[in-house]
Amino acid sequence: MARFLTIAVCQTGPIQRSAARAETVDRLVHLLEQAAAAGAEIAVFPEMALTTFFPRWRIDDTAEIEAFFESAMPGPETQRLYDAAARLKIGFALGYCELAHEDGRIRRFNTMDLIGPDGDFIGRYRKMHVPGSSEPEEGTTTHLERRYFEPGNLGFPVFDYRGVRVGLAICNDRRWPETYRMLCLNGAEVVLIGYNTPLLLDEAPALAHLRMFHNHLPMQAGAYQNTLWVAAAAKAGREDGQALIGGSCIIAPTGEISAQALSLDDEVIVHRADLDLIATCRRVNFDFALYRRPDQYRLISEPVAASGV
Repeated sequence: MARFLTIAVCQTGPIQRSAARAETVDRLVHLLEQAAAAGAEIAVFPEMALTTFFPRWRIDDTAEIEAFFESAMPGPETQRLYDAAARLKIGFALGYCELAHEDGRIRRFNTMDLIGPDGDFIGRYRKMHVPGSSEPEEGTTTHLERRYFEPGNLGFPVFDYRGVRVGLAICNDRRWPETYRMLCLNGAEVVLIGYNTPLLLDEAPALAHLRMFHNHLPMQAGAYQNTLWVAAAAKAGREDGQALIGGSCIIAPTGEISAQALSLDDEVIVHRADLDLIATCRRVNFDFALYRRPDQYRLISEPVAASGV
């Protein structure tokens, strides 16, 4: 019997710092309603979907920082999104800033949760590859994720969603081949990604024309090389003075872009993913069980070299 999963990518336009959380949740609920009306069974929202991308600023006040974080999910302001999922019978993956209490201390993570069509929690991923710096650097676009977030500590889990194996990733994770490799080895068939990406980088103005190409390239390669469906949701448009790239997409295991957002605003794209295409691609090119040589790949997992390679 053929297997399909209808996936929606819920791109958002900018979320300004002045936006109330309730206003932002209203937008997400509306996008989820559009996705359900189009027949989607699962939707993915962007990274930090509830707030502006605040690591573009250095903030020292703890209370001001923690206002961007969620201490519980769902909370009083986000419960309506979970209620909408149960009402619409559609699951979703949501990126947000997590304030966790672990090991006797407060910890901050860039997180994505997978929620079922009944509005119940299924699983959690914490961003593994945290980019940027902890202090502003001259000549470089200010990107202070390492000031505000710890690297993820949950590995690369894969969850069952209506009989489909689903993995999660966040923004910079999409540029790392190890992300897709680990998710594939853990049994993923579909990878849901959320991201916030600047359109321009102060440190590389000559590469500005390649920003969208470099956005899609690693996701297409990851999908093709690991025979996965990849669905990626961007935050787009001019947010608090910074232009974000957009380009939300759904990518087949062939590496082809099956659907792509056309705007820099709130937008839903939907595609009915043929899960049997995964097996077809593996028969053609990637019989992992037969051809993999893990004994020859040990250098990949060795400590980082002094050269930074």
